[in-house]
Amino acid sequence: MGSSSSSMENIPNAERLMQETGFSAAHILNLYERFEFLDRDERGELRPEDFGALRELAMNPIGDRIISAFFRPGMETVDFPSFVRVLANFRPTETNRARDYSRIRKLRFAFQLYDQDSDGKISREELLQVLRSMLGTQVTEEQLQSIAERAIQEADLDQDDAISFDEFKKSLEKVNIEQKMSICSLR
Repeated sequence: MGSSSSSMENIPNAERLMQETGFSAAHILNLYERFEFLDRDERGELRPEDFGALRELAMNPIGDRIISAFFRPGMETVDFPSFVRVLANFRPTETNRARDYSRIRKLRFAFQLYDQDSDGKISREELLQVLRSMLGTQVTEEQLQSIAERAIQEADLDQDDAISFDEFKKSLEKVNIEQKMSICSLR
C-alpha cells in the first residue's frame, strides 16, 4: 500500500463499495488514501493504535468508542472495505428515501457506542460511562447521576431501567441526526 498514488484499479471491490455505501469514486479514492496514510506498516489492515494519527479522534472524548466501532468483536484489525462501511455511517445523504435509511443506520451506530456490552439495551452504567467521557470534570458525579437518571426516565418507555434501541430512536425523533452525524468532507 504505502504512499504510492492511488487509482480505482488499485482498490479491491471499489465498485461494490460504491454501490453499498453510496460513496462516489472520488470519495473511495480519498478514503483509500486516508487508509494508506493510517496503514504506516503497509499491512493492508489497521489496528486500533493506527487510528491515533487522526487528531479528530484523539480530541474526541468518545474517540476510543468510535475507534472500537471499526472492529467487530474478536477482530483486532480492519481492512479497507470494513473501514469504508463504518465511515458510511457518517455520509450525508441526498434523497428522502436514502435519508430515512441513513437515519436508522446512524441511530443504530450511535446506539452501539453506548451499548458497550451489546445486549440491546443502554444501562444506567453504560450511559454514565459515556457521560463521564464526554463531560469529564466539568460536572460533579452527582450531576452526572442526575443527568443519567433523567435521560433514562424520559426515554425508558417500558420502565425496565434501560434504554432499548426503539426507545433510543423515539427519544431522538426530533433531533437532526443526519446533520449531527455527518462529516462534511464525505459529502
